[in-house]
Formats: sequence, structure tokens, C-alpha cells
Amino acid sequence: MTIAEHFNDAFLGVDQSASGQRWVDALDWKQKGQAEAIEERWGLSGIVSRVLAARDVMPEEAEAFLSPTLRELLVDPSRLTDLDQSCARLATAIEQKEQVAIFGDYDVDGAASAALLGRFFQHHGVPFEIYIPDRIFEGYGPNELAISELKDRGASLLITVDCGSTSHSSLAHAQKLGLDCVVIDHHQVDAELPPAAALVNPNRHDDLSGQGHLCAAGVVFLVLVGLNRHLRASASIAGLPFDLMAVLDLVALATVCDIVPLKGVNRAFVLRGLETLEKSRHPGLRTLIRAARLDGPVRPWHFGFILGPRINAGGRIGDAALGARLLMTMDAGEAEAIAGQLDSLNRERQVMEIRMLEEAVSEAEREIGDGPGPAVLVTQSDTWHAGIVGLLASRLKDRFHRPAFAITFDDRNVGTGSGRSISGVDLGAAVRSAVENEILVKGGGHAMAAGLTVRRDKLGAFRAHVEETCQRSVEANASRRLKIDAAVSASAANLGLLRDLARCGPFGAGHRAPVFAFPSHRLMNASVVGGNHIRVVLQAQSGATVEGISFRSVDTPLGDFLLNARGEKIHVVGTLETNFYRGSERVQLRVMDVAHSAPT
Repeated sequence: MTIAEHFNDAFLGVDQSASGQRWVDALDWKQKGQAEAIEERWGLSGIVSRVLAARDVMPEEAEAFLSPTLRELLVDPSRLTDLDQSCARLATAIEQKEQVAIFGDYDVDGAASAALLGRFFQHHGVPFEIYIPDRIFEGYGPNELAISELKDRGASLLITVDCGSTSHSSLAHAQKLGLDCVVIDHHQVDAELPPAAALVNPNRHDDLSGQGHLCAAGVVFLVLVGLNRHLRASASIAGLPFDLMAVLDLVALATVCDIVPLKGVNRAFVLRGLETLEKSRHPGLRTLIRAARLDGPVRPWHFGFILGPRINAGGRIGDAALGARLLMTMDAGEAEAIAGQLDSLNRERQVMEIRMLEEAVSEAEREIGDGPGPAVLVTQSDTWHAGIVGLLASRLKDRFHRPAFAITFDDRNVGTGSGRSISGVDLGAAVRSAVENEILVKGGGHAMAAGLTVRRDKLGAFRAHVEETCQRSVEANASRRLKIDAAVSASAANLGLLRDLARCGPFGAGHRAPVFAFPSHRLMNASVVGGNHIRVVLQAQSGATVEGISFRSVDTPLGDFLLNARGEKIHVVGTLETNFYRGSERVQLRVMDVAHSAPT
């Protein structure tokens, strides 16, 4: 057997799992050598060393990687195009106590970005107003009517956060009204930029900062670092500078929820942000944590799956400004009231999503039929709630392993939709090119997510366009392979291992959580919980057990396998996490896939 053939072997011999995947070793021969070198040089466990090497951490980089710091990873803000111009204009607004209007997006990143700026202006006694548009009636980005209202209420400076980079007509309208505009964004942009006093976006074509992986809140943080520096240098503002470390919890929240790559300074943002949250006295997130009935310390996945959806619920089916208000308020009573509203809206959203998802899955299955189906799924309805189509697209993407769009049409035959992508397929670019070809009314986004507006008579043209644009990259990146970092047993899956692995995190987009195989473990129990999840208990040959859960797997090949394999020895693959319940801490396996174990 050659070296190439050896490293092509399926992990545990699994060529096709219950979910149709081939299991492979996450490490190639070179990375295995790196893992050995890391273990020998730093005295780390073999599992941790493999996890680091699988993420291309070199032996000499391991120590710094395990302890990321803002001091080392934060770039000089002035490297971002237009950042110094933005700081100069914001400093003038602070010095002259101008009325400022902050126009944000209706998602977590927009709410956090607006709250960051709002807290900064509040510290300096600057009058400001945060405006979050209604998703249904106003749509994404600044609009002329809202800008006119903000001007009429006294604003002389308009700052757009997490939006504005492609808002040519709206910002031209603001300029006509005499409003100065500063755009702070991270979405992909056109070659021609809208009129603004400054447009700070690391994804603009003439920006060489290399910070295109930041979410909008991360870009706002860099602007505020530069603004603090500018104000100190000018010595025109009395009093203490704004404590930026105290708002890192907002940057961490947005970084996780906007699914930007957890690399470079983003890892430091999340780690330091979690530390900030533990010590924070600000009532916003602390109250939401209680409303969500979270037990134990907050982890990155709590941002993405527990807290983020509640903040988003306001923008999806309620008052879009609730999230920003929660993150701004210092009044504990108001925070409790808003957190309760968001928690209630989130439950309502979950019920709506279940019904809509059944319809979307049925349509997608009809579109795919008996063959491979289209490279990009485009589903549509006249009854779906426009605030939930992004969630539908995400669920379809996960279920069918390809980019997906969900679009809902109104009685004017105008559709509002969202798309979610797989790694390696730039959905934002595909949507922008559809706008340029006059297929879409408007649209934009970034590689992994996009939004659009389309007329019904153009839906067929849009389907053809995204298929032609994305088919080749989907085929190149849709390999049904599951990379496994290491094989472990139930006895090794303990809290000590999780503490060691936590140093390699935080995990998320662009920095995947370690995936472990549990070979030949007996499935002691498998039962349905919460309607569509399956709870399992696995037992190793030694008698040690580990509990696990397979989310949203009822009526899927994975779920059917688990429910029919009770008592059998099977191979199980998943990620490990800490589960807190009534003050106790234990390890839980999040099941991703299963396969039959070869008879012994």
C-alpha cells in the first residue's frame, strides 16, 4: 500500500454512514507529523495536539494560538481605508455635541454595532438616536423616508452600521438633505461606492487591511479604538476615555451570531468577550441569560443558539429595535421587560418555523426528485413570514448539503428572500451579479449569507442564474466527507478533556469544533425528546458511558438509524460539550453521524 492510499482509507472503514458520508481522518501525513512535534515540544495531550495540527497550527505557533490576545492580534485601526476620516468626523460630532442618528440592521450584528456606538456617545454626553428599520415594511439598509424623519428630528450626522455600503440612492438623498454620512460595514461592496464622508469596510476593493473576516461590530470596535486615540491626541475632550474592554461582550456576541470566521482577532474577541460578560454589571445580556434559563457559564454556542435567536426574534416577527434597546439600557426593570418580550417572541417564532419548514422541505424534496437535483435550492411561498426565511434557508442548507434560498411573495408579487451557503461557495457574489444583470430588484450580503428582493416574473431567471453561477463551486465543495480529529472512548470523554480542548477554541465558522469518533460503543438507549431530538446513551467496552443528543434528527436517516439500533454496537461521531443542569456539570456528546460497527 502506498502512502497516498493509506491516508485515503476511510476512518474506521466507514465509506458510507447513516447520513451518506464517508468518514476520513482530519489530518494528512504532514499534519500528523506536526501533531507529534506539538505534543513533544509543549507537553500537550495527543488529542489536543491533533486538534491543533488539523487546523494548520504549526509547532512554533501553538503556545500563542492557545492564548490569543487583543494586544497581539488587533491591527492598527488606521490600516482600514477611511477609518481616520471617520474618526475625525465622529470626533467633531462629539466636540460639538451634534445630534447623531445611528441606523443599524435588524439582526444581532446590527443591534450590537448600534449599541456599541450608542454607549460611546452616551459616555461623552452626545445626543443620539438609534434607528432599526422594520424588516417587513422597510427592508434592509437605510431608506429615504427614514432618513428624512431622522433629519427632521434634528440629526446632522448619519452613521450606518452593518449596512449602507451599497445604499447609493439613500445616501445620495441624505447628502441632498445636508446630512453627513459615515458608513461602518463589512458586507461585500460594488466597485462604485455611495456618497459618504467616510466608508469604513474592510471588504471594499481598495482596503488592504486584511480584516475582511470581521463582523460589523468588530469593525465598529476598531473605529472606536481609533476614535479613542484621536480624542486623546486632540485633548479636546475632558474626562476619562471610554472603556472599550467593557463592551467586548457585545463584539463577541455579534462575532458568533454573524457566523464570521473565528480566526485571528475574532478568536480573541470571543474569548475576551466571554470574560467581560462574566464580570459585567450591564443588565442587558445578563437579564436575557436569566430569561433563557441558562445554567452555568456562557459558552460561544450559547451566543449562537440561545441568546442570538432571542435578540433576532424582535427583528423577525416583532419590534426590530428591541435588541438594540436591550443592549443599551442601564435600567434593570426595562431590561427585564425587554428580555421577557424577546423570549416570548422567540417561542412564537419557533412554532411558526416548524410549520414553514415542513413546507420548505417538501418543496425542496420535489425539486430534487430522484436525482442529484439542482446545485442551489430556491424555494418559495406566498404564506411564509418574511422574518423567518433566513432560518428556513439555513435549515435547508444543513439538510440538503447545498446552498439554499427561501423566498416569500407578497400580494404585489414582490418576493423577499434569504440565502445560506456552504463553505467555498460565495453566495453574496452570486446575488450581487444577479442585481447587476437586473434579475433582482436589490440584494447583497457576504459569502455565507445573502438577502434579496425579486419580482415573481424573474424567479425563473434567478434560479437559472444562481445555478449557472454556483454549480461548479458547489460541486467542488460539496464532497460528502466528514473529517474526524480523533477516536476516543466514553471513559476519555471527561471534563478534563473538555477543559484542554477549550484552550483550542472558541469554535465556530472557519474554526470548526473538534469531531470525535466513538468506535464500537453499545447504544444503551435512544429516545425522542422535545418533539424532534433524540437522546442517546453510549457504553464503551470498559462499561463507561456518555450521554448524547442528536438535534432535529427525527424522521431523518440519522434519527431512524438511532431509534432502530438500540442495544447494538455502533460507531458514533460527534462533538463534545459541557452540559450544566441544576448546578451539576457533565460531558455531553452532540451526535453528528453514526455507522454500523464491523462484527468482532
